[in-house]
Amino acid sequence: MNYVRTGMLLAAMTALFMGIGFMIGGQTGMLIALLIAGGMNIFSYWNSDRMVLAMHHAQEVDERQAPELYGMVRTMAARAELPMPKVYVINNPQPNAFATGRNPENAAVAATTGLLNSLTKEEVAGVMAHELAHVKNRDTLIMTITATIAGAISMLANFAFFFGGNRNNPLGLIGSILMMFLAPMAAALVQMAISRTREYAADRMGAQICGNPLWLASALHKIAGGAARVVNEDAEHNPATAHMFIINPLSGQNMDNLFSTHPNTDNRIAALREMASEGGFSEMRSSGGGHFGVRETSNAQPQRDARRPSGPWGSAGNTGQRRGGEQSGRDEPRKPKGPWG
Repeated sequence: MNYVRTGMLLAAMTALFMGIGFMIGGQTGMLIALLIAGGMNIFSYWNSDRMVLAMHHAQEVDERQAPELYGMVRTMAARAELPMPKVYVINNPQPNAFATGRNPENAAVAATTGLLNSLTKEEVAGVMAHELAHVKNRDTLIMTITATIAGAISMLANFAFFFGGNRNNPLGLIGSILMMFLAPMAAALVQMAISRTREYAADRMGAQICGNPLWLASALHKIAGGAARVVNEDAEHNPATAHMFIINPLSGQNMDNLFSTHPNTDNRIAALREMASEGGFSEMRSSGGGHFGVRETSNAQPQRDARRPSGPWGSAGNTGQRRGGEQSGRDEPRKPKGPWG
């Protein structure tokens, strides 16, 4: 079924590409656009994941460089019965994450330093489980190809303005101006058509993978707040990738309306809380922000916070410790047992 949806998506994107080509250069422009679209479809299938990761300056990490995060992803992948994906860290203060890859065997998950520094280990588990749910559902192929081709459509539509005087353009300058606005909008509608139900399904499966819907609900609340306060410059420069993130990274995109690529966050949280209530889970208590150590790797380094301990998992010698030697063990009975312990 997923391959059928992918084929329909590629056909829709190709049709948009051909329509823009016709508006720019008539039948000749449409033929050229068809050839370009065909080449892009092939290229996107094999390379779109690398392009998206490069757009957001993601740096791959291993178990030595990011032991806590890598171990978490490995545990979640095992619970989801998936191959171990590649793990990436994005040096960005906005809390967010996404998954990419054409299939589970070639998947990758990426988290920002803002997410790793501000969420608890339970919340990070919920986020990673959500992203792995996209991998398991094979959403990542559609998400990644859409990001690549939608960006190209937007760029081609902008070029239409400069060809407004072309005698082969059936509508002239007015048609070019219209296409400059309508083509990106049409591409966004295709994105939205595959986005909303996909996010709800990934929330449900992610809650099952991590073991507690409230972990993901709490994470969504924090990420939405952080995304509203912190501008993601890379996402603003590449808006066609916005639908890939767990929360829309673009400013001013909180509302659940026609032009939002994500469902309303409050609705997603409500659905997860209902799922938790049906499963007998109680509200989790906040244990403060997390910090996942990532050793230096190229340009990716999480922001340090001297007020926080070394990490929510830490080393064997300081696990469960608070500043001043106070033990947090008394809070543990209130939390469900994690899949890692």
